[in-house]
Amino acid sequence: MSKPQWVFGLHAVQAILDSQPEQVLSIYCLKGRQDQRLQQLLDAAAPYGISVQQANRKTLDDKAGSTQHQGVLAMVKEIKPKNENDLDRILDATESPLLLILDGVTDPHNLGACLRNADAAGVAAVIVPKDKSVGITPTVRKVAVGAAESVPLVAVTNLARTMRQLQDKGVWIVGAAGEADCDLYQADLKGPLAIAMGAEGKGLRRLSRESCDTLVSIPMLGQVSSLNVSVATGVCLFEALRQRRAG
Repeated sequence: MSKPQWVFGLHAVQAILDSQPEQVLSIYCLKGRQDQRLQQLLDAAAPYGISVQQANRKTLDDKAGSTQHQGVLAMVKEIKPKNENDLDRILDATESPLLLILDGVTDPHNLGACLRNADAAGVAAVIVPKDKSVGITPTVRKVAVGAAESVPLVAVTNLARTMRQLQDKGVWIVGAAGEADCDLYQADLKGPLAIAMGAEGKGLRRLSRESCDTLVSIPMLGQVSSLNVSVATGVCLFEALRQRRAG
């Protein structure tokens, strides 16, 4: 049985109200706060009969497990990751899909940012290993600002096997790695495509790397040798989007 989650922050709560208001069970806001931004959020909640309660700052801090809630929390229904069967349905319903594979991203801020990038780039699904990834946590939902609700997160039992199954369905898999066949801007990123990104500081695991059709690197001209995974994901996804629109 799923448990409700706390989502906090004005933008995150507003995004859920805008896209999936039926997911919101109740809203808590800081006692005494009265401003246009909060009132806009409460006006959006009103037509759905969502309970609104006022609470002091300590109560909000305790419920959020953070002080970074901006005086607004929402109790929402838990998002359960999708599975391999859901992925098959997504692929069947999507012509020339763009997918994102995240191999072991465990930092919720990075997953949230990757989901936000994925939403902006039109990604059909984000695929993660079931046992080597952070799930949809309140922090992920806050950072994703609504993308956790809009982009399917598919948790698979065996990532390398899923990658092979994607290839059997005609999906070309491009992995981001230092030891690359070419750089990102030389690669063909059109057609059915999955971009595979590795974990923070570790990169793609060996089996995942070997399961890719080709490896690409992001040109680095300065002293820094690598980018944060969410930044690198954004660079790769939007180069793919550029090519696909141009093509």
